[in-house]
Amino acid sequence: MSKPGDYAAVRADIAALLHQPEYDDGSAGPVLVRLAWHSAGTYDAATDTGGSNGAGMRYESEGGDPANAGLQHARVFLEPVKSAHPWITYADLWTLAGVVAIREMGGPDIQWLPGRTDFTDDSKLPPRGRLPDGAQGAEHIRFIFGRMGFSDQEIVALSGAHNLGRCHSDRSGFHGAWVSNPTRMSNSYFRLLTSLDWTRKTLPNGVEQFVHHDDDLDEDLMMLPTDMALLSDPHFAPWVRTYAQDKEKFFHDFAAVFAKLVELGIQRDADGNITNADNERGGYHSAPKKSGKPALPETAGRDGEAEPLRRENMQFRARL
Repeated sequence: MSKPGDYAAVRADIAALLHQPEYDDGSAGPVLVRLAWHSAGTYDAATDTGGSNGAGMRYESEGGDPANAGLQHARVFLEPVKSAHPWITYADLWTLAGVVAIREMGGPDIQWLPGRTDFTDDSKLPPRGRLPDGAQGAEHIRFIFGRMGFSDQEIVALSGAHNLGRCHSDRSGFHGAWVSNPTRMSNSYFRLLTSLDWTRKTLPNGVEQFVHHDDDLDEDLMMLPTDMALLSDPHFAPWVRTYAQDKEKFFHDFAAVFAKLVELGIQRDADGNITNADNERGGYHSAPKKSGKPALPETAGRDGEAEPLRRENMQFRARL
């Protein structure tokens, strides 16, 4: 076990677990980035609720949100790290994992500060419906991200995370990867979005997305309706073209906006100490490691697993 505050050791263990030959494209990196993003993306600036403090996905009301489908795999991947470093909070672990994964996949260094606490119950979790719906258009994107305090430029930069990972029809309803190398951070997402012909396609489940057949891969690359909206909106589109032409500019702006994302809902003093009420009253509260014993479905999320989720995760846990 590392000493409390040894974040370098935590970073090293996160980097070591990214190689997962049997998961998606051989890497846990993209799903860890999605975990970090979804753990913070519930923030509402008007009410100062949600955000990266609390690690709310440990509870069913947030972890069971359909928008978070599949993220149980990311949380399972990180359990050995939590076991090795029990002093770190889940809220810090999940956000740090996303930052480390981006760097290990060739992306920029992103500033990350510790200090988030884990909620002791689910009473302060935000309502569902705050995460984006990929089937919507530009106004939806602007509403969802604007609620968090992001500008149009920041929205486009953050959308560049679609360079990583793929969609699954049994989770989001969409299917496929955005780029041909979805475990390597680049500006390919923007280059492909602006340079290829995208055709609307209705999947067997009735979900509509846009596809381009890649002859080299002999498979379809895909874009969500929200991705296409970035290209058609007159305020988003100039930033899409900028990032398609300038990888360094994209990396610079992405690093800044992702650092802002994982700080949503966090208040700090001049010394960087978190001053949120939960932290001041309860201190740096690290929730215990997830129980290895499955819970009943109605108690899922309270540091245990419901039986259906336990069965689904068995194949992933067996390799850890």
